[in-house]
Amino acid sequence: MAAIGTSADRFPSGMLLTVRPAAGARGLCLVAEDLDAGAAGRVWDPGAGTFGPRLPFGVGFGSLLTPDGAWVIDLDDNGGSEVGALVARSMDGSRTRVLTPGRDAIVMRGLETTRDGSHVLATVVDDDGHHVLWIPFDAPEQVRTLHSSPEEVWFAHVSADATLVCADTTDHKPGVRRPAVTVFDVATGAVVAVANDLPDGPIRAVRFSAVAGDQRVLLSTERTGFARPAIWDPVSGERRDYDLPEFTGETLVLDWHAATGTILLVDASEGIQRLLVLDEHSGAVRVLRDEPGSYAEPDVADVFAYYSQSFLGPDGRAVIVTSNWTTPLHLRRETEVVLPPIDVPPGQDLESVLVESADGTRVQLWWAAPPGPVRGTILDVHGGPNLVSLNQYRPALQAWLDHGFAVATLNYRGSVMFGRAIREGFWGGAGDREIEDIDAAIRWLRGRGLAEPATTYITGPSYGGHLSLLSIGRLPSHFAGAFAVVAMADWQAAWAEMNPALRKTWTSFLSMDTTGEVDPRRIDEALIRFSAINHVAAVTASAWLFQGSRDTRTPPTQARTYADALRAAGGDVIVEWFDAGHEPTGIDSVREEFERELELATAHADGRRWATLADQRDT
Repeated sequence: MAAIGTSADRFPSGMLLTVRPAAGARGLCLVAEDLDAGAAGRVWDPGAGTFGPRLPFGVGFGSLLTPDGAWVIDLDDNGGSEVGALVARSMDGSRTRVLTPGRDAIVMRGLETTRDGSHVLATVVDDDGHHVLWIPFDAPEQVRTLHSSPEEVWFAHVSADATLVCADTTDHKPGVRRPAVTVFDVATGAVVAVANDLPDGPIRAVRFSAVAGDQRVLLSTERTGFARPAIWDPVSGERRDYDLPEFTGETLVLDWHAATGTILLVDASEGIQRLLVLDEHSGAVRVLRDEPGSYAEPDVADVFAYYSQSFLGPDGRAVIVTSNWTTPLHLRRETEVVLPPIDVPPGQDLESVLVESADGTRVQLWWAAPPGPVRGTILDVHGGPNLVSLNQYRPALQAWLDHGFAVATLNYRGSVMFGRAIREGFWGGAGDREIEDIDAAIRWLRGRGLAEPATTYITGPSYGGHLSLLSIGRLPSHFAGAFAVVAMADWQAAWAEMNPALRKTWTSFLSMDTTGEVDPRRIDEALIRFSAINHVAAVTASAWLFQGSRDTRTPPTQARTYADALRAAGGDVIVEWFDAGHEPTGIDSVREEFERELELATAHADGRRWATLADQRDT
């Protein structure tokens, strides 16, 4: 166990962040790792069994390697604003090629290259809408726009012969994130076919076949209410769905090796992951790996559909990217360990339970108590809504346990991986469903002798930070404090500064009723209930806001307006800043964030107001 008073061993430099495969037959991969001051990358060549040197520039979750391994493509966003220009950097860092020259700043919503690397397929958002761009790598000024829409467009993919492109589109149901898959002819931009499963559910494209001449697309469908694979030929119209009745929950559709007919899946029933292989011809399923842990972490609102995921190499072998509560992310090729997990002290597993919310809905809660006396309880709420808490190494949760705190992390309604009803279950509620789930989690923990109000803290990033502040206003009797990281506290104040991709998304969500129908008249009332600033009069807990100075998702002004309002109401609040966008960079920042939160929890136990600990960063 890490020594009390230090957390260095829990947050070691060099932890694996993601492994992102490049297109093409070589199977090169970009490996991103979290170092002290920020993320770094190196190239893994599975064929040669070698790792290249660390690149002289940072890479992260949104970076993509070209098929020849000569360039890394990423958004140049001024240190984390998520708005900027798409660029390619040579491996030695000596050359930078702007891939969106002369274009206004963009937000990324998908990135891919052709198998030969001659073209980049970028799904982007700007003030004029959502676009699919076809960019010649050596002549980016000759870019063509294959599709534009005022409605959301996500994750475009390109066929093996580069004649077709598909994207997840929402024109058929404006304002609602229940996509169809639209296929375009690259030469003409004409629509070839549309796969639309409504009213039975949304449908998303995973990838085209990598076999030349095979134009089929692997889909993730929800006709059953849970994700299932399907294979569709947009030219012939032929489609085969795999209903997998033996599985009662979600099956995440990760990858496809069409040459062998192998589909890689994750069984995520009740939030517990197992890695599966499906034979596309026979429909037979076998378990590839069922050791406790995670094999894919969904990220449904960014450049790629997963922060990290297992996948199939060009030879059809599974590349397993996996983690669990006590073991950091590491890399395997089936049974062979390619990149072992970085050493950390022994930790504790969290237990999964299903907690019943106010209306009988059951939501997943992971929890653990320290082996010794309990100093307090930390309730973590993830940064969704369309994200999820998994069985994966979370250094802060282990560090809290080291210091005598019970921990819990909640998959509230809005979380992915539990089927459509849970994922869409927060629609139209203006935060009501999430608050009910948080209330249910606290009451369940209290029944186990935990979560005493005087020593219970709620924390989370982004939407989780928003829910932390909303909770201390709407559930004031439950919490002693909130650690709100990059939180949205005042939605009305944020509107003008929010990036265009987020503004469109939240306009839709806040206009919806519980069935997903959009009514723009709802938004003003929803903003009032949804904004934590409108609940400050009820707050008795202390609040710490940790915000990025260049954040365009949860912009700086709204954090200041919330803090001013809470102070004016007599509340105890600190706003502190880090120099980045929507998340701190580097393991040092993550460790310092935890240590600050521990300092605040300790101060509260000593009867000190947090405002007395404020430093000069709160100006």
